[in-house]
Amino acid sequence: MTAKRYECYEIKGNAAVLLKRHCPRCGPGVLMAEHEDRVACGRCGYTEFRK
Repeated sequence: MTAKRYECYEIKGNAAVLLKRHCPRCGPGVLMAEHEDRVACGRCGYTEFRK
């Protein structure tokens, strides 16, 4: 299931705070998917494994 773009933000006071990370390869605008054991970019395939 794909998260909607607006579901990736949280409102704190007067600001919107991003809950997910941007892909270091693709740059701002491309968010990384959070899995149980890793975070991955759906655009370029960049993956970081969690310990």
